[in-house]
Amino acid sequence: MMEFLKQEQIIGLISSYGLRVIGALFIFFVGKKVALWLSKMFVKVIGKTSLDETTASFLSSAIYMALLFVVILAALANLGIETTSFVALIGAMGLAIGMALRDSFSSIGAGLLIVFFKPFKVKDMIEIIGVIGTVESINIFSTILRTNDNKQIIIPNSKIVANNIINYSSKKVRRVDLVFGISYEDDLRRAKKILEEIVAAEQRVLKNPSPLVAVLELGSSSVNFAVRVWVKNDDYWGVYFHLNEAVKLKFDDEGITIPYPQVEVSQKK
Repeated sequence: MMEFLKQEQIIGLISSYGLRVIGALFIFFVGKKVALWLSKMFVKVIGKTSLDETTASFLSSAIYMALLFVVILAALANLGIETTSFVALIGAMGLAIGMALRDSFSSIGAGLLIVFFKPFKVKDMIEIIGVIGTVESINIFSTILRTNDNKQIIIPNSKIVANNIINYSSKKVRRVDLVFGISYEDDLRRAKKILEEIVAAEQRVLKNPSPLVAVLELGSSSVNFAVRVWVKNDDYWGVYFHLNEAVKLKFDDEGITIPYPQVEVSQKK
């Protein structure tokens, strides 16, 4: 008889709390999808306004996290847990949580600084802590970059604001800096004229600011020329690669030597 009553109690508990657990899981997973859908809808709607993509991306992430918190509370309430007590418990544990998650909270504050001061925005190419990539998104905790070889780099926002940021996209024009060396036996004036002709023939090089071709230094094994030209941001790498190739081919045709460092080893007797 006792065993029968125990079985009935177990079945009753399973039927009662089992349905609550299933309901809570349903609320969580469905609510999570709804929160994600609403955050994406926000981005679409905000995209039709004057708000920039960087701010929209950050706000979308913040909205998703806030909705997800509401969904979690709803799931707990379905389990019969008093959510007011739960919130009070979180408040009581706030100091401990704050100490444990201080890096995460600092990333949230750093994210707000990035969105407010805009040192860079989505689609900008930046360099931070030795990583170069295009900004894909800025969320509450981190910034996501895509490198030129299609790697995804996730950097905490706190790391970004604590380091120097190089933004390659903030200005419309950039300067291409190149150095070419010739042998001391070669004709310096002729080499300089060749470099000037190559630069003048490159249509992507801007006339203002004007290009510069000048002797940079008298090196240990070569006379080095500095070639500095200004180009539109999008033309930077195209001009960089083309000038290197054009100079090498033209120097070969004209018999101008590009020396390389040599080491002389002498044996003492």
